[in-house]
Amino acid sequence: MKRRTFAACAGLAALAAPFHAAWAQNYPSRPIRLVVPFPAGGATDLFARELTQAMGEKMGATFVVDNKPGAGGAIGSTAVANAQADGYTLLLATTSTHAIGPLITKTPYDVVRDFSPIAHVGDAPSIMLVPVDSPAKTVREWIDLARKNPGKLNYASSGIGTIVQLTAELFNAQAGVSVTHIPYKGTALSIPDLISGKVDVLFDSLPTGMPHVRDGKLRALGVTSLKRSPLAPELPAIAETVPGFESNTWFGLYGPKDLPAALVARLNLAANEALADAQLRARFAKLGIEPSSSSPQDLAALQAQDTAKWRKIITGQHISLQ
Repeated sequence: MKRRTFAACAGLAALAAPFHAAWAQNYPSRPIRLVVPFPAGGATDLFARELTQAMGEKMGATFVVDNKPGAGGAIGSTAVANAQADGYTLLLATTSTHAIGPLITKTPYDVVRDFSPIAHVGDAPSIMLVPVDSPAKTVREWIDLARKNPGKLNYASSGIGTIVQLTAELFNAQAGVSVTHIPYKGTALSIPDLISGKVDVLFDSLPTGMPHVRDGKLRALGVTSLKRSPLAPELPAIAETVPGFESNTWFGLYGPKDLPAALVARLNLAANEALADAQLRARFAKLGIEPSSSSPQDLAALQAQDTAKWRKIITGQHISLQ
């Protein structure tokens, strides 16, 4: 009985294969919706619009960006997790939504089970900022200063459980220092206190932090990417002083679970072809984002790697929303 059942299933699969192949060839036949789980106008939203326009040109398709902010990205992510796996609803996820958020709060979806990875499309490193009158002019000098003053220095963040806080706590752990957390409702609100010296350090994004550095209001000590960033080649990588230190906000393109392999391959190819364009890469640089190029398997591996890394920091540094 089991043999006949297996044979029947195999036969149905063989009959379905040509149908799926033909269906994939006709894809897309209508607009593709890309859900961005953050507000319009931010770097992630602008990145999504540039990317989808370029992908649309490669595919002969129309993309529509649909902003669904809220709950740290969970509202938009839920919409895609519950969508049909037909290739017409996709998600632009980030480190926060797919590697950190589920470790901090309970989500109505499983980031591994309920999504189909398509492509890792970009990374946004941060920079380590201190007041211009800080005695520390290098990462090494900052570490020495913090070690001489355990618990007396502080760092700002955009809130508990954010990539900004976790980057600072990763630095604390790997550099062997103890720096006190001061959460703000967004890094922009912490900048005046950093400039005045009420805050001692902030790990901020490149596009928002560098203008203050170039205006002489803040000092940048290093970049959080593993190697020097082409977006700010004059800054050393923090990893040059703290070996292995790395913290990037990555961007990943996902579909709902069980997205047909042919559609995943089609979307992955379009994304990689779009990201190879020099003009598009230059526009992304202005957003502080380094374009990437990858396979679906690369994105899945990156997500798993970062989840493990941030779980260790969240547990080891006793980070909780409670």
